[in-house]
Amino acid sequence: MYRVVVNYHHPEDPQAFLEHYRSTHAPLAKNLAGLSAYTWGVSETLDGSQPPFFVTAVLDWPSKDAALADLGSEQGQAASADMANFAQAGVSMYTLDLETVV
Repeated sequence: MYRVVVNYHHPEDPQAFLEHYRSTHAPLAKNLAGLSAYTWGVSETLDGSQPPFFVTAVLDWPSKDAALADLGSEQGQAASADMANFAQAGVSMYTLDLETVV
């Protein structure tokens, strides 16, 4: 499995961020043709301190090739371009080529 993790930095207006993410960005991303799973959530810490990121999204594909094809597609480019509409505080992204142990 190939995973892309997107960590969104804390926005100036958290409510506007969440409204746009739920109503526009998530629907764009969930329609990527080869996507196996897509989850996201607002970050929290156990001690109540501010977490390093506001929202984290995790997207999974069966392979790196499938992920690259999806991200390079028209739908993938639209989702990437939409980030400029709500993620002005920035994002940190990384990928994992996962090996299943259990």
